[in-house]
Amino acid sequence: MTSPSERSRGLLEMIAAMIVMGTVGYFVLESGLASHTVVFYRCVFGAMFLALYCLARGFFRNTGLTRKTLFLAGLSGVFLVTNWVMLFASFDVASISTSTVIYHTQPLFFVLLGALFLGDSITRDKLGWVIIAFLGVVLIVAPDFEGFSMSSSHLLGVALAIGAAIFYAIVSTIVKQLKGIKPHLIALIQVAVGAVILVPFANFETASGFSGAQWTDLLILGAFHTCLTYILMYSAFQKLPTAQIAVLSYIYPVVAILVDYFAYGKAMHSVQIAGGLMILFAGYAVNQNYPIFLRSRRAVTGTSQGRD
Repeated sequence: MTSPSERSRGLLEMIAAMIVMGTVGYFVLESGLASHTVVFYRCVFGAMFLALYCLARGFFRNTGLTRKTLFLAGLSGVFLVTNWVMLFASFDVASISTSTVIYHTQPLFFVLLGALFLGDSITRDKLGWVIIAFLGVVLIVAPDFEGFSMSSSHLLGVALAIGAAIFYAIVSTIVKQLKGIKPHLIALIQVAVGAVILVPFANFETASGFSGAQWTDLLILGAFHTCLTYILMYSAFQKLPTAQIAVLSYIYPVVAILVDYFAYGKAMHSVQIAGGLMILFAGYAVNQNYPIFLRSRRAVTGTSQGRD
């Protein structure tokens, strides 16, 4: 059991991590670079700092890695960088706030993937929350219906954000199988694999023309949004209950919405805000196994009474 001081520290760590993550879109857009280029350098710098951290903490000793788990960690890295490329691309064609909120459909995709590939049960309640979340996506797209076309940048941004959420859910599904391995090592393998697979897409000739501000943006994305946030989150996960972690994780989209408004003057419409709230609450409800149907609520109450 963690002490009150440890829980307080975990709370501060989680809040700090989510605030930093909420600013990722700003540094991506400010770099002015293509999404695959940004992800490549994020992986390079992230791998450097994570390797130094793992070395300092002695995580390279008794790693617990086998050929199978190393393969799975590497495979998750492929999906992770694909998710980043799609999310960063969505910032360009939609907005930071819209993309980030839709990206938080990932817990729902995780539930669906678990049911399909891991044999996890999907209850009527969970299915109901999934439907509510996707109705929220419809509301976010709705303001663009008047000018609807398959070439709509808004629609493309939504599609990219959904794709990113699906790929991140795949990452979570794979990582769920990697028990007994330091999460920092898994993160290091993921970004190292990401850097390798993106080498063919990295134009090193243009790198010499990057401005000092661009290099600073890329360095911040690698050092803070990758290395530091992983360290803070994984430390917080050890100190806080799951319910509190789930609540604090929604600081991320709130900060992203504020950044989009104050940095770029972009605000979500009232209908989109309603859709966003539906998505975020549905994701939280799935994590907490909240009932949605009256019948399920009675069943939960009955089960609780049976345990007392």
